[in-house]
Amino acid sequence: MVTEKLDIRLRNPIPIKDSSLHVTKLKKLITTIEEHPDHLLGLSNRHVVSARQFTTESVLQLIRLAANYESFPLFLSRPLAGKILITAFYEPSTRTRLSFESAWQQLGGDIMSITDPATTGMAKGESLEDIAEMFNNYCDVVVLRDTHEDSVYRMINSLIVPIVNAGNGIDEHPTQALADMYAIFRWRPILTRLNLPEEQKIKVGIIGNPSQMRTVRSLLLFFSLFSYMVKEIVIINPDNDIFSEGQREELESSGLYITKTGSITERLRELDVIYINSIAWIGDTYERLTSDLKLSKDSPLKPDSIILHPLARGKELDVSLDKTPHNWYFIQARGALFLRMALLNSLLKTP
Repeated sequence: MVTEKLDIRLRNPIPIKDSSLHVTKLKKLITTIEEHPDHLLGLSNRHVVSARQFTTESVLQLIRLAANYESFPLFLSRPLAGKILITAFYEPSTRTRLSFESAWQQLGGDIMSITDPATTGMAKGESLEDIAEMFNNYCDVVVLRDTHEDSVYRMINSLIVPIVNAGNGIDEHPTQALADMYAIFRWRPILTRLNLPEEQKIKVGIIGNPSQMRTVRSLLLFFSLFSYMVKEIVIINPDNDIFSEGQREELESSGLYITKTGSITERLRELDVIYINSIAWIGDTYERLTSDLKLSKDSPLKPDSIILHPLARGKELDVSLDKTPHNWYFIQARGALFLRMALLNSLLKTP
């Protein structure tokens, strides 16, 4: 049986997907965003812990740089040669850790990776502040994922090298949300234009919990920087208490128009972008929230709408959507590599 399966693979080579449309969109994105690299200088040698640190222009310039990296990979220099990245992931991760490490390596740097706190001084009771002091001696940048919201902030007090927040409990995941924005602008480059006509603005549906899902929390903050392109954000969640104190007010003060529905089918036909997630890290483990809200190829989707998901997915996102044009979650995951390349290079670029 194994031999038969192998023979099938040998006789049926893996198909090469037609990427011409995506290449065209990338080139359009590059030409639509006017180059202003000075807006990235503010990231040089800075910690990246929250979406609140970014401006509309700095996000656009990161996206333009990411699109350049993705469009012209053969012409990359290796600006981080001789630099060392420590990835400290005290919580499970596939895409985030590997995309950060791949991004760093493609830029020429070297990596030291920690995937289990039990193998570090933390197992002996060493404080995060002391660990940060040691990191100063061994690397040029730290990427941290931790289940506790305050961990990244505690390390900042001791660090003299930049730290990037790769997810801190239920608080934020800013680089995931940047990758989400990159996917949206790749899909429709015209959304980068400030003077966007009303008919070009989009309706966004978010299936999740804004107060407990860090990806959703950071994404909404980035949408607040681009409220000019969003006609409406529809939060899809049957629960009533879904915002943390002051969260909705902060978002709406930026110009976002936010509504809510408890039904997943009620508004789907109107939505241009659907962002779905069900996992939230609460304490030392994860919980599935809103996993009873599901999308499949039979869902009443707008014909040209796209679906985004930070992954890993559960039953909320059916595999039947994988072969449809709605599937932008794999493109979203691929784009995270180039977005993180743009960010990491900007952190170490000298003003």
